[in-house]
Amino acid sequence: MNKPNSPTSPKHAERQTAFFAGARDTFPLIVGAIPFGIIFGAVAVSSGLSAGGAAAMSAVVFAGAAQFISLGLIAAGANLPIIVLTTLIVNLRHALYSATLAHHLKGLPQRWYLPLGFWLTDESFVVAARYFEHAPVGPAKRWYLLGSEIFMYANWQLMTWIGVRAGQTMPDLRNWGLDFALVVTFIGILVPEIKSRPTLAAVLVAGSTAMLANNLPNQSGLLLAAIVGIGTGVFLESRAAAASGILA
Repeated sequence: MNKPNSPTSPKHAERQTAFFAGARDTFPLIVGAIPFGIIFGAVAVSSGLSAGGAAAMSAVVFAGAAQFISLGLIAAGANLPIIVLTTLIVNLRHALYSATLAHHLKGLPQRWYLPLGFWLTDESFVVAARYFEHAPVGPAKRWYLLGSEIFMYANWQLMTWIGVRAGQTMPDLRNWGLDFALVVTFIGILVPEIKSRPTLAAVLVAGSTAMLANNLPNQSGLLLAAIVGIGTGVFLESRAAAASGILA
């Protein structure tokens, strides 16, 4: 008789399958994140950060946009409270991610929440939100998300080191335009998910708001765009639901 946590038990096999599925489904987004991580490493050393400092920032902060902004503030001589406040504002979008995923992960042991929260990225959120819509209730969800997150984390650390080495030999690496790959990747993931008019409206409103609010400080325009886009989608979906009820 197999023990519940033995490598040959059905429960262990289910966890392993979910874990590697999360990593597999994240691979297309990894491709887009690779140049982004390399650019960060290169920019970090060209901004005066040591190789160890760049690696430590990726290991402890693990937030691409926040890390790039922090580099600019460090280079400008900003004090620590300003850097912390700015990165907090930039990462407020993660509160929206958490609100979306929370009911799928309700009831987890407390020891799960800290690592899942720390490792959560834009990419892992995208693949997990899609998977959670159809995944059955059970531990597979947490293992799927964990697989995606650890794959992203390992990639980010490796690419940071490659970028550090590249930046020491090619200081102008940032001007190569490699960061555009991440934008194209996200567009490819987003477009197939537009399956209703409320979703399309949410995307258009969020995109327009992001462009109009591009000059707001600390990239707060992105948070505003997310809030306005979500509000638009929720409003239109509730109207559609109300209209269906009246017609019924």
